[in-house]
Amino acid sequence: MGGSGFSTDRVKERLFTCGVLLPDQPPESDGPLSELKALVEAAEAEVVGDGFTQTRSRQHPATLFGKGKVEEIGDEAKRLEADGIVVDNDLTPAQGRNLEKAWGTRVIDRSELILDIFSRRAQTQQARLQVELAQNIYLMPRLRRMWTHLERMEGAIGTRGPGETQLETDKRLLNKRITDLKRELAVIERRKQREVSARGSEFVVGLVGYTNAGKSTLLNRLTGSAEFAADMPFATLDTRTRRWILPDRRTVLLSDTVGFLQRLPHHLVASFHATLEETLHADLILHVVDASNPDARHQMNAVDEVLGDVSGHLASDIIVLNKVDRVGDRLGLALLDGELRDRGIEVVHVSAHSGEGVDELTELVRRRLDDRSGLVDVTAPPGDGRTVAVVRGAGAVLEEEVSEDGTVRMRVRMSPGALGLMRRKAGPNATFAAADEAAGAWLGLAQGSGTD
Repeated sequence: MGGSGFSTDRVKERLFTCGVLLPDQPPESDGPLSELKALVEAAEAEVVGDGFTQTRSRQHPATLFGKGKVEEIGDEAKRLEADGIVVDNDLTPAQGRNLEKAWGTRVIDRSELILDIFSRRAQTQQARLQVELAQNIYLMPRLRRMWTHLERMEGAIGTRGPGETQLETDKRLLNKRITDLKRELAVIERRKQREVSARGSEFVVGLVGYTNAGKSTLLNRLTGSAEFAADMPFATLDTRTRRWILPDRRTVLLSDTVGFLQRLPHHLVASFHATLEETLHADLILHVVDASNPDARHQMNAVDEVLGDVSGHLASDIIVLNKVDRVGDRLGLALLDGELRDRGIEVVHVSAHSGEGVDELTELVRRRLDDRSGLVDVTAPPGDGRTVAVVRGAGAVLEEEVSEDGTVRMRVRMSPGALGLMRRKAGPNATFAAADEAAGAWLGLAQGSGTD
């Protein structure tokens, strides 16, 4: 039989965009509301119309916009038959109520839109709980808006008391849910901390950056993994850690997490605090920047602000200017590179998509690992293949010789954590000697001495 002709695809919500441009907001090179429109599309909705903005020195306390602009936005949204209006600002509960009353349609502010995207992307239990916590914290002062339908029946018999009772009941239930979520997250976070501590012997490299800067694509390129990566905001929410094998066979852990955004909701950052900290407490932080984006400087500043708020990090260790294969303005890229280097920041140009510059980035990371490493001489008795295997996996073998009786002597460059791991896992008759001052401090030995 032929099809019925009806589509089973869900109809996209049609949303009109608007916002107030305040003095402290950085300009958007693609035009006002360009980032908001990308977020609407990431939420799987359709943007209708060009959108309206109003430049003001401060928000109108009751409606955000001026009276005339409120009317203008409402008329345009009705003309376009929009299902709702998205505002590129955070609204107070009163502003939200007033605008919904003035426009006669659903109003979504910037935080609510971002929270919706996060709820769609959350995959793990921790991410889902973090998003729900942020949503409930956002909802708490706005519960009154959920009950505005009662205002239309004000004074009607049986509506006044029960309505108020239900509102208070909802507040109590929401408070209890927030408490329960915090308790559940605390249990998960303690387990995560134990997992992180268990791999404390390994060198960890953390990837941070603005959303859609290409962190996941870079992680895939460096580690050979196949993590989900898409050209959209917030493709990654959960911290993902993969093994990165360097050319000298040393292994480091590469950790990727949620991207940042200008004016990221504070309650959302608070909910994801533990997730962000897991990456920010890495031994080396790579700040990945979309070099092809004209707003790269503003995006970098937004990331630095979150780094400072979450963990006290005021700067990343290495700036990775990504997507250089897409850069049209080479002079602009050179100027940005020069500004960063003048501030004493190490910079590398890469394309995670094509592989350009990846070898240079790898060499930078290898040198940083060397800076935190020392030289150790290891002697494994005949037949001790266990120690040989552990040493090769723990560090970079610079020299190796096998005597006639089968004794293996190796000079290895490794980090203190890797040395501790090697000493625990090596055979009982293996010996270790410091070959430089750094290793001597870790081993508590004079150079050239050994231990069982």
